[in-house]
Amino acid sequence: MKGRAREVATRLAEEYPGTAKELCALRHDSPFQLLAATILSAQSTDARVNMVTPTLFAAYPDPAALARADPEKVEEIIHSTGFFRAKARSLIGMAQAVEERFGGQVPTELSDLVTVPGVGRKTGNVVRSVAFGLPGLPVDTHVLRVSKRLGLTEQDDPVKVELELNSMIPATERGAFSLRMILHGRATCIARRPACGRCVLIDICPSAAP
Repeated sequence: MKGRAREVATRLAEEYPGTAKELCALRHDSPFQLLAATILSAQSTDARVNMVTPTLFAAYPDPAALARADPEKVEEIIHSTGFFRAKARSLIGMAQAVEERFGGQVPTELSDLVTVPGVGRKTGNVVRSVAFGLPGLPVDTHVLRVSKRLGLTEQDDPVKVELELNSMIPATERGAFSLRMILHGRATCIARRPACGRCVLIDICPSAAP
């Protein structure tokens, strides 16, 4: 399984070249902006998030400003991303936690990140790998689906999948590997009808259609 994982990583790196920062579709200029954008990306598209974040960051350029924000004004800005009330609470709570507990700086340790409102392991790993260049392997629905189809895991729990993949993928490659799996899941290994005929992994995939 580890050999297959390494081959998958090698081929996807050729198919989707770049660093984790280069592969990340969420536009941002700082760890704070990426954290906010990732919170907004839940049940939304990266393209939609990128449409609202310029206005959000112009109004609230740092954690201190967002921590003091009027929730209704934040809701108005982020409305189109869906679940806007819950997301506004998470954004303001995140900013307050970063400001009050971490001196206005987004923490780098996953154990700290997951204590911040609106931040779970997936979001924390996005920020670690993309903003800080640290080991982090976010597991979303695409990573979960593609990993299972490739026979890299039999688990359904994202945390267990993350830990299994961590044992197979070198720490320095985890963020980029996750983003490549996401890109592959969107472009080729789609949920309903995977395009096996044009997949670069077809010969090593146990789920490939004949």
